[in-house]
Amino acid sequence: MSVLRNLESKLGSLVEGAFSRAFKSRVEPVEIARKLAKEMEEAKMASVSRTYVPNHYRVFLSPEDRSQFATYEPALRKELSDYLLEHARAEGLALTSRPAVEFLTDERLGLGEFGIQAQLLSPPEEEKPVAGPEIAPSQGDFGHTMVYSPDAAAARVLEPDRPSRAVAPRAVLAGLGRRTVVEADPFTIGRSRDCDLVVDDPNISRHHAELRRAGDGWRIADLGSTNGVKINRRRVDEGLLRSGDRITLGLTDLDFELE
Repeated sequence: MSVLRNLESKLGSLVEGAFSRAFKSRVEPVEIARKLAKEMEEAKMASVSRTYVPNHYRVFLSPEDRSQFATYEPALRKELSDYLLEHARAEGLALTSRPAVEFLTDERLGLGEFGIQAQLLSPPEEEKPVAGPEIAPSQGDFGHTMVYSPDAAAARVLEPDRPSRAVAPRAVLAGLGRRTVVEADPFTIGRSRDCDLVVDDPNISRHHAELRRAGDGWRIADLGSTNGVKINRRRVDEGLLRSGDRITLGLTDLDFELE
């Protein structure tokens, strides 16, 4: 049985028929799987001895289509992750970690349309081997969004600067015994009293780091501090933040959350 047919069989028996009865949208899960595999192969990056492919995928759906996935979304994410893992192995493509698939809502999309963003991330610093023949490449931020529609012969690119009507989640920094809502843009952190978040830590510079909006997310940037900025124990000059990331400034840990 082919990998895709095996996935189709699993999805068909996901809830023993309830899935097909509840699923009224024009977006078919198997079609999402096909396009995820397509984006995987089109975003290949060659290293010294391997060809790496993205390990993090965002699938954007219209509000109507997204609501149809609500009950089955966790199981669907797992099945799509398993499928991408098997597909990469079958094609001899390298991954830096197990593929992750997340679903998001974009009100710019019509019923039946879905968008895909693919990103290749290197593993966290603590998971990398001490020595090895090569270092896997990394694409950093997510790239453009390819949008697929049942009424279009080819995919189109969703313009990144087109405003979305979706409400952006609220960013919060948890630590120091309190939760601080990130309201300013940029949002500065340091020992100076003119910072948005004042941290009483001698290992932190007066103006240590700042958070800036990046589309519907946030980035953190080092402002030339003495002891640097770490995301999940990995030192960065600048980096994209995801909900659950731990930011370390000096000896102070702050958990970044989206609500």
